[in-house]
Amino acid sequence: MPINLEIVSPEKLLLSRDVDMVVIPASEGDMGVLEGHSPTTVTLRGGIVSLYEGDRLLESLFVAGGFAEVTPDRCTVLAGEAMAVNELDRTEAEKRLRDAEEAHAQVDSDDLAEGELALERVHSARAMMEAIDGLLSGH
Repeated sequence: MPINLEIVSPEKLLLSRDVDMVVIPASEGDMGVLEGHSPTTVTLRGGIVSLYEGDRLLESLFVAGGFAEVTPDRCTVLAGEAMAVNELDRTEAEKRLRDAEEAHAQVDSDDLAEGELALERVHSARAMMEAIDGLLSGH
């Protein structure tokens, strides 16, 4: 039986389809979700959401963080930003990484919350670069 996957951004429903498995970039590591999965909510890091039919990769999307809610028959990804991996732009990703690293360097070391948010943006930008590199190398 398939699992229903929905990817939602603040603006709209980006994708809704049945898949055999989805792999999401949970903050603690990549997490495969199959039908019958235990209910859970996880934080997402910047990375790739991979949709599978059997063992065949159907589609890959980059998410820049967010949350995922998993139930036995559904996986809902709430992403601040999501885009098809093949639409990622190296120049934009390099600019994001530079901007994120500069912003992180300027955070007051006493402001732990702001430091954590800035570091999360750096990690997300690096994940975007890795996704582009993986696309270019054929992975």
